[in-house]
Amino acid sequence: MRADVFRLIAGITLALWLVLPLVPLAIWSFAHGWRFPDILPRDWSLKAWAYAFSPTSGVVGSLGLTLFIAAATTVLAALVGVPAGRALGLHAFRGKAIVTLVLLAPAIVPGIAVALGLHGVFLRLGLTGTVSGVILAHLIPVIPYMTLIMASVFSSFDTTYEDQARSLGARPHQVFIHVTLPAILPGLMIGALFAFLVSWSQYLLTLSIGGGRVQTLPLTLFTFASSGRNDVTGAIAMIYILPGLLVLLLTARHLTGRNAALTPRVAP
Repeated sequence: MRADVFRLIAGITLALWLVLPLVPLAIWSFAHGWRFPDILPRDWSLKAWAYAFSPTSGVVGSLGLTLFIAAATTVLAALVGVPAGRALGLHAFRGKAIVTLVLLAPAIVPGIAVALGLHGVFLRLGLTGTVSGVILAHLIPVIPYMTLIMASVFSSFDTTYEDQARSLGARPHQVFIHVTLPAILPGLMIGALFAFLVSWSQYLLTLSIGGGRVQTLPLTLFTFASSGRNDVTGAIAMIYILPGLLVLLLTARHLTGRNAALTPRVAP
């Protein structure tokens, strides 16, 4: 009973910790002026929301572009991270520690150094100022998350289930779809969630590689924030956090999934 109460209190505390910083933004999005020392705005309005969804603000276009870039980055990261994670999780090979260190490098090296280095390379390749260049740039910080998560998943993967399926006549793609994919799906969903959110929140790489031509939602949000439009900034900030929450809700039921093929591997 005491443990249940403790978990409840911890859950409420965590929820408040995450939600409370967003309360001023939510209030600003409906405020028609909010001046000190007023605790709450004297006048309320929907003008900021109306402007945010109007064609002149560019928010809707930035939202669609950001969703596309984050989704494309997530798919490409999965195509690279699943086989790479399988190799790291199931096999021991010379140089494995070096490969792992290289994967962690984007998280260790300062972001501005990565952005400046990529800008020089992408400029020579003609990828600056393009959506494809931004997607490729987002893969740099995203692939390590996906690969290391999948390596952890595959480290507990029992390959005898695949062997049994092949012995029964299943083709390679059938083995993957009916055996491997259901087993790794919870971990894949976690990796996809991280990949989507990391790409979704990228500002520095998008600004450096996109050169201002690829106007994603973080860039639009910063533009309004720096211009002093607190009401519109609050509305855009609320729009900005919604896709991440929706992705989390859609993947929540997979985050604690279990499968018989995922069992601790015991050395013979």
